[in-house]
Amino acid sequence: MAMPSTASCCFVSSSPHGRRRLTHTTTAWSPARIRLVSRSAPSRNPLRRSSSSSEPAPGVAGDEGEYVDREVEEDRDERYGFEMEVRKLPGKKNRRLVRARVRVGAPLRAVWATLTDYEGLAGFIPGLSECRLLHQDKAFARLYQVGEQDLALGFKFNAKGTIDCYEGEMELLPESGARRREIDFNMVDGDFKVFQGKWSVQEVDGAGISAGQEFQTTLSYVVELEPKLWVPVRLLEGRICKEIKTNLICIREEAERIQRLLDE
Repeated sequence: MAMPSTASCCFVSSSPHGRRRLTHTTTAWSPARIRLVSRSAPSRNPLRRSSSSSEPAPGVAGDEGEYVDREVEEDRDERYGFEMEVRKLPGKKNRRLVRARVRVGAPLRAVWATLTDYEGLAGFIPGLSECRLLHQDKAFARLYQVGEQDLALGFKFNAKGTIDCYEGEMELLPESGARRREIDFNMVDGDFKVFQGKWSVQEVDGAGISAGQEFQTTLSYVVELEPKLWVPVRLLEGRICKEIKTNLICIREEAERIQRLLDE
């Protein structure tokens, strides 16, 4: 996925981008196992940080309500149904927690196929100059990503990293009538001291949405990040937030393009 030089799991930067061929693997469209999720159920699989897909790691800090009283910055763009929130974490001045989401005019399966076409991400994520699939197993992928960002005064910030991605099963949310799939990601080696988070695709169909709509899909992204000591996060924060917004909108546009092709 894409990293802020930061999704598409996780890198970003600012260079021109083109269109890629429609090259989806069958695994992206294969039926997922489904499980019911009750409101009182504990949160799903925690993030993992080791190179083995069987070892658990701590979850992302900042679950709902955890940092209510901390400094928060927000951004909204009604054209895309986009929202973003950036929180400064207590006692960690060089770390940020970013939450963002965008509406998508495509069903969950099209968004999921876009996110999990790992080797195709660099074709439509701006500034993601390289995304190599190092290893793939059932519900697991290890990626090597390279991104570049333009900073003030003509400086450029390059970031490289190896990112582990853990694909969740389909979840049914009975109370809202929604379906959801998630991808947990964690940088296991690279230019960030901390870079871990989650992609989430949630779809509501049938009752509860506007007349004439078959579905309502939301793509969400959360990342906790901290650059290594030689890069103060305050120098990157604005650029990273801009790139996260660009990434979500590009993923939205690519998923909608795929769906239009399938509808033809």
